[in-house]
Amino acid sequence: MSSTTKEKQEVTPDFLREQFINFYGQNSKEEIRMFASPARINIIGEHIDYNGGMVFPAAIDKYLYCAIRKRPDTKIVYNDLFFPGTFTFDVNETFVFDEKNDYANFLNGILSCMKKRGQTLNCGFDCLIASNVPSAGGISSSSALECGFAWAVNETYGFNISRKDIALMGQQSEHEFMNVNCGIMDQYIIATGKKDTAELLDCSKVEHEYVPLNLGDYRFIVMNTKKKRRLADSKYNERRSQCEEGLAVLKAAKIDLKTPGKVTNTGNLEDLCSLNPVQFEECASAIKDPVILKRVRHCVTEMDRVVKAVEALKANNLTELGQLLYSSHNSLKNDYEVTGLELDTLVEVASKQKGCIGARMTGAGFGGCAIALVHKDDAELFIENVQKEYTAVVGYNGGFFACSSGDGVREIK
Repeated sequence: MSSTTKEKQEVTPDFLREQFINFYGQNSKEEIRMFASPARINIIGEHIDYNGGMVFPAAIDKYLYCAIRKRPDTKIVYNDLFFPGTFTFDVNETFVFDEKNDYANFLNGILSCMKKRGQTLNCGFDCLIASNVPSAGGISSSSALECGFAWAVNETYGFNISRKDIALMGQQSEHEFMNVNCGIMDQYIIATGKKDTAELLDCSKVEHEYVPLNLGDYRFIVMNTKKKRRLADSKYNERRSQCEEGLAVLKAAKIDLKTPGKVTNTGNLEDLCSLNPVQFEECASAIKDPVILKRVRHCVTEMDRVVKAVEALKANNLTELGQLLYSSHNSLKNDYEVTGLELDTLVEVASKQKGCIGARMTGAGFGGCAIALVHKDDAELFIENVQKEYTAVVGYNGGFFACSSGDGVREIK
């Protein structure tokens, strides 16, 4: 999404409804419907959603809001409170990506997918978007937009698309329309999340288990690098292709594995995360390229950390969870190489603060956000200290907020 925005303020559904009327006027015949779509943090399990792994995200209480109202004609009109420009289309046209359409591409990508499913819009609509989710911040502003808009259209037109299919549609739109070869995690947690839980999501089966998110006196603090970046322009797709290369090498090697696991021979590997860490050591010598070896090692060890993190949370062992967060960040820094000065600075400085028991980057990396697990009594001083030291290193301020878990996409009555 474009970085050229109006001055942001915290948006409420009531405020957005008022602004909708200012943009589009009163219309007593059709109802203005309001929808909320959450941001997410990934507690642990980074860059393994597209490698058949399990990830552990949670929806959080930062929301994008979408107001929508049917029109009597076939026009589609988009506006956003903070992103400039009005975009107008027609329900009968074939939607294609066009850079000049900015954020409207995310919305048109969803409509394109709906058309491919055979869904038909019998009239046009007016739509107004406003988000409290930091844009390009690594907590899924684009997926919140896609899934929130998809759910709004789904409910407004009575398409009866399931939450799981809303998530899959968001991923399909990224792949086919936005040319970002993303995994399923972001869209899935945003579409299906529940307050007071995190989701252990098996990305290979697209199945999930809700896990109670009992943090006691601790809170997750989101730390935004505010580094300018675009996911499609990053090395995200390069990392994915490197993982595919590593998998191909292991499959071709057809190494018998002595240690019990999901597979007994690498020739039968369906994905990298089917290997456990001991099995990886048995077959690692087959990968001659040191860079590919590091990428594969991250995937295997990160999958192991996810399993251990869920066990730690279920056992109320937050200290163990925190240590796994640090280990995850180090792997993302050294083996997957997706952190950088800004994220590394945040995590390093956070780790030295009173009350912090764990921290890691979250999201695709290359900028974006990190999270820290901090005692609620120390949160204010934590933010003050980390902000000061971060600014001293990188030359500009980051953004910080404490968060709680939230619900997935929903209509606000």
